[in-house]
Amino acid sequence: MARRRKRKASDYMKIGIISDTHDNILMMKKAVEIFREKKIELLLHAGDHVAPFTCMVWEELGVEVIAVFGNNDGDHSFLRKRFRKIGRIYDRPREIIIGKRRILMLHEPDNLNEYSQSGKYDLVIFGHTHKQKIYLEDETLVINPGEGCGWITGKATAVIIDLKTMDYENLLIGESPLPPLAS
Repeated sequence: MARRRKRKASDYMKIGIISDTHDNILMMKKAVEIFREKKIELLLHAGDHVAPFTCMVWEELGVEVIAVFGNNDGDHSFLRKRFRKIGRIYDRPREIIIGKRRILMLHEPDNLNEYSQSGKYDLVIFGHTHKQKIYLEDETLVINPGEGCGWITGKATAVIIDLKTMDYENLLIGESPLPPLAS
């Protein structure tokens, strides 16, 4: 297991964003490889991990993971227990502050327009739709990293953002060996 050093929130600049991994350990391991190669300093997960055992994959990443529960995350108690080794998991929505950036993490896009137009946040992250979507709403960057599993679209995706510049990079983690469930 990789060791994490304690860092102050202001230390983080390069952050990985992923959602909807839905137990796809193969794609999660590929994401770990890419995130390591890109040298992320923190991972934000916008929900739908599903089984608590999958959190062990993130231990290989060696950085803190901050997450929210998704609608398919049934065993909240055991997920919380597993997350103690890698970071923190919260009920949604969850506001976090990293450095000078105010970030809101959701799973479902409920009240998304209200949040993104409120002027309170620099970054709003959501998942649930399995469709990557990134746009600027006034001064708020809104990111859905797509699906980390690739089950629905056939492509597992994520995003990396530099919190200092707010520049981001779309990532293709991999393509599913199975046909997509939706076209």
